[in-house]
Amino acid sequence: MVVSLTWGILFATGTLTVWDACILLILHGMAGALWAPPEQLLLEDFVGTADLPSAIRLNSTARSLGILLGPVVGSALLLGLGPIHGIWVNIAFYLPLTLLAARTKFTGHTRYGIVARERVGVLAAAKAFRDVSKDRVLATMIILAGLGSFFIGAAMQTVMPTIADTTTGIASGAAYGVLLFANGLGGVLGGLLLEGTGWIRLSVRAALWSTVVYGASTVLFAVSHDYLVAAPLLVIGGVANLAVLSITQTVTQLRAPREKKGQVIGVYSTSANGMRIGSGFTVGLFGAVVGLRPALALSSAALCACVLALAVYLAAAAQRFPSSPSAPPPAPPA
Repeated sequence: MVVSLTWGILFATGTLTVWDACILLILHGMAGALWAPPEQLLLEDFVGTADLPSAIRLNSTARSLGILLGPVVGSALLLGLGPIHGIWVNIAFYLPLTLLAARTKFTGHTRYGIVARERVGVLAAAKAFRDVSKDRVLATMIILAGLGSFFIGAAMQTVMPTIADTTTGIASGAAYGVLLFANGLGGVLGGLLLEGTGWIRLSVRAALWSTVVYGASTVLFAVSHDYLVAAPLLVIGGVANLAVLSITQTVTQLRAPREKKGQVIGVYSTSANGMRIGSGFTVGLFGAVVGLRPALALSSAALCACVLALAVYLAAAAQRFPSSPSAPPPAPPA
C-alpha cells in the first residue's frame, strides 16, 4: 500500500523517473515475497490441517482470478479515472486486508502447542534446506516449484505482447487480450476442477506429470502462431501450473515438521518465487539473442528434461531406499 501511495504522489507531482519506477517495483516484489510464507501459515491457522488442501486450491484460484480480471479492472480505472485518481482507488483495495492484519492478534501459531522463539539468519536458512533434503518427498516438492519458476516463472507475461504481435488470424491488440484472458482462465478452471472433482491426488507422481504438462504446453504455445491453437494451450498450461503449485505447496505444508514449519515454508517460497530470476536469463537475455519464441520454447523444453531426470532419479532412489512414502501423511481430524 505504501508503494502504491508513492506511485500516486509521483504521478500527481509529475516527478516520476525510470529509477524511481525501478525502486518501487523492487519494493513491490520484496513485499510479495515477504507476504507469501506468512500467508501459507495463516491459511492453516484459519482452516486447520484437514481443510488445508482445499484452502490452498481456493487461494491459488483467487490469485488466478486476479490475473484474469486484473487487466479489466486496471483498464477501467485508467480510462475512467486516469492514472492519478486510479492509483488512489487502487490503494483502497489494500485497506480491507490491512485492517484485518492489523486487528488479528499475533499468537505465534500456538494452536498446536509449539512456540518458536528462534531467530532465523542466513546460516539457519541453509541448515533448514539441508534438513529438508532428508525427506525425499518434501525435497521433490521444493525442487519442482523451483524448476517451474526458474525456467518459465514470470516469463509468460513478458513474452505475451511479442507473441501476440506474431499471432495470425486476429489483430495483435485483440490477440494479446485473448491470450492474457486464456492464461488467467486456465488457472481459474484448474482451481475449480481440482476443488470440485478431486481427480488429482497429492502425490509426487501427480506433481511430476503436472509439471511436464505445464512445460510441454508452453513449448507448443511458444511455437504456435495461430491464436486458435495458442489460447487453448495457455488454458491447459494454466490448469497444469495451478495443479503443480497447489500440490507442491500443500504437500510441503503437510509434511514439514511442526516446529520448523515456518523455516520450511520459507525455503519453499524462496524456491517458488526467488528462482524466477532464472527466467530472466533463460528467456529474457537468451531471447535477446535468438528471439523470445525460441527462447521460451527451449527453456520450457529444459524444464521437461529436468523433470524427467528428477523422475528417473526418484525411481532409482525408491528402489534403493523404499521406505520413504510418496504422499503426505493423512491429516488429523479437525
